Amino acid sequence: MAQPLDSDQLKRELSLLDGWSVEDGKLTRQFSFGNFREAMTFMVRLSFEAEEIGHHPELFNVYKDVRIQLATHDAGGNITSKDIDLAKRIDAI
Repeated sequence: MAQPLDSDQLKRELSLLDGWSVEDGKLTRQFSFGNFREAMTFMVRLSFEAEEIGHHPELFNVYKDVRIQLATHDAGGNITSKDIDLAKRIDAI
């Protein structure tokens, strides 16, 4: 089971991520695309990354906007290194 990051670890990791923040106890980022197709393509692409590491985000889509929230369910819904890893993979897309 993944261990939750402590507040210092989380601050350090957040400083290395662009555009991510903690909202409602989850690692969160909003992306905006040119249209619905681009947003959906992004969501499908990130699903391959998520599946590869066995960690699945909460995805919310409205037209060209995608909101992602990450937390590790088997760590009590806390943010762990698994969330940081997936955030980095998402940013690389």
